[in-house]
Amino acid sequence: VQLQASGGGLVQAGDSLRLSCAASGLTFSNYAVGWFRQAPGKERGFVAAFSWSGGSTYYADTVKGRFTISRDNAKNTVYLQMNSLKPEDTAVYYCAAERGRTAQAMTQQKGIDYWGKGTLVTVSS
Repeated sequence: VQLQASGGGLVQAGDSLRLSCAASGLTFSNYAVGWFRQAPGKERGFVAAFSWSGGSTYYADTVKGRFTISRDNAKNTVYLQMNSLKPEDTAVYYCAAERGRTAQAMTQQKGIDYWGKGTLVTVSS
């Protein structure tokens, strides 16, 4: 199983960026999928997630209204559309997948089996 996050880069405050997480070896439609981020000097934290059924989403308060998680089952890819980016959004972003969880349950990182390598997002002021 491999999750590959991509799409990071250097942008200015207020800009938008879309991250992608492509999976091989598992089918996203059977998994809850989440995005997490780790800023320099901080612990990795939850950003957004889809439930395993794809029927619900959940967002961290800090990104609610600015970020949107979506999924393309045909491409087996999950996206994170990030709008109105702020310098405090600067972090390495990771995608992760776990079978059978609700979107809110994805806030708990313990027990998540599959993690991708991160992609760096840098937002300049």
